[in-house]
Amino acid sequence: MTDWATVPFRKSTRSSTNGGQCVEVGSRPGLIAVRDSKSPASGLIVFPTSAWTKALASLK
Repeated sequence: MTDWATVPFRKSTRSSTNGGQCVEVGSRPGLIAVRDSKSPASGLIVFPTSAWTKALASLK
């Protein structure tokens, strides 16, 4: 199991600073985690890097 507490998460530069709905993304080798920026302790959704890359490609 990965300890995500030590992983730096980043928010999109397109996110607003006025409390909008945003997600943050963090990574470990082979894994990408997504969490709610307003409630980071609520949990994560973790994807294999390959699945995350495919999901981003399909959004473009």
